[in-house]
Amino acid sequence: MSNSEDSKKHNQINIELKEEVAQGTYSNLAVITHSSSEFVLDFVRVMPGIPKAAVKSRIIITPEHAKRLLMALKENISKFESIHGPIKKVDGKGDPGMPMNFGGPSAQA
Repeated sequence: MSNSEDSKKHNQINIELKEEVAQGTYSNLAVITHSSSEFVLDFVRVMPGIPKAAVKSRIIITPEHAKRLLMALKENISKFESIHGPIKKVDGKGDPGMPMNFGGPSAQA
């Protein structure tokens, strides 16, 4: 085995995806806050006619990982749009991101 093959084996991570996590959790709103040392991403599900929405998942990451996530999202959105066409622009002015009759906090997604 060469050094590069050995190095690849040592750099691999065995990621386990449990069944209850693999099903995912639907979210239609993300609230993002940060401090000097971390970014907090709260994923919320807002439902019509229900004035209260609970955080379904909270992810806390370092600023470096937040930037890596941003780059990965940009790359994946580019790939998605090259296959499926442009995603509607969401700019916060007349934001089409929240379906009509949905209430909830103003947040950045």
